[in-house]
Amino acid sequence: MSTDVVELRIPSRAEWVALARLAVAAVANRLRFTIEDIEDVKLAVAEACTAVIQHERHGEYIDLTCETSGDSLRVRVRDAGREARVRDEGRSMDLDEARIAGLGVFLIRTLMDEVTYDADPELGTDLVMVKRLQGRPTA
Repeated sequence: MSTDVVELRIPSRAEWVALARLAVAAVANRLRFTIEDIEDVKLAVAEACTAVIQHERHGEYIDLTCETSGDSLRVRVRDAGREARVRDEGRSMDLDEARIAGLGVFLIRTLMDEVTYDADPELGTDLVMVKRLQGRPTA
């Protein structure tokens, strides 16, 4: 089974999230996902990119990697973060920030089959999502 890889780097700004959505939709379409599955993947990628952008220590770019195999799509959304500012050291996420971040991750987990997520102030955000093709009759 061959694996194809598509990589995309976008600026870490909201106006570029649409490009990430379009790119992942094009890759998912090649695997013959249903329209509903493609919409789920697009929404999950948009949520992941938005979570990175909203993180106060986000990096300058977001790297997206889409890997296809015979029956699944693996999407990695990652930024490199940036060094913590001295005045922010030891600062924890407040309740509203935790709710927003938690809601985005909850939504992503609902839309995708597998999700792993790691956010570190210095290392950045790394979110990996997998969507599998559901068993469908062949035509």
